[in-house]
Amino acid sequence: MSTKSIVPEFEAANEKYAASFTKGDLPLPPGRKVIVLVCMDARIDPARALGLEEGDAHVIRNAGGRASDALRSVIISQQLLGTREIVVIHHTDCGMLTFSDTDLKAKVRSDLGEDADHIAFLPFKDLKQSVRDDVSFLKKNSFVLDVPVTGYVYDVKTGKIEKVEA
Repeated sequence: MSTKSIVPEFEAANEKYAASFTKGDLPLPPGRKVIVLVCMDARIDPARALGLEEGDAHVIRNAGGRASDALRSVIISQQLLGTREIVVIHHTDCGMLTFSDTDLKAKVRSDLGEDADHIAFLPFKDLKQSVRDDVSFLKKNSFVLDVPVTGYVYDVKTGKIEKVEA
């Protein structure tokens, strides 16, 4: 199976981007001292949805926007780069709602011949509860500073965020 790589497109786009790049002097720590933990879903543009510019925030993305999966990055962001607030964003129509850990482990075994029993894929069945769970995980984790942690659900159809109360 041969498919054309998108890499040459990326390289050409980067040449154009770099030719007019003017933000090389941004400081390393994020200016707004915030972490935005959000799903990797390609339909979500956290910067545009939240009004962020380059240098404003650490945007941490993973499948489902799961907190336990992002813990290493959260610790580094807080301890070394001074972030002092966390925003957790999950979203409607998330793929993490569509499978179980057991299902995906079986697929990996079938397709790749590998045992993935040591990996927690962290799917969920209740979207708002998954936000509550991740907010709670961050608030209770001894490796995470006692900072404001707020959770939202992003609607992929409207672009709006809805706050999820703990």
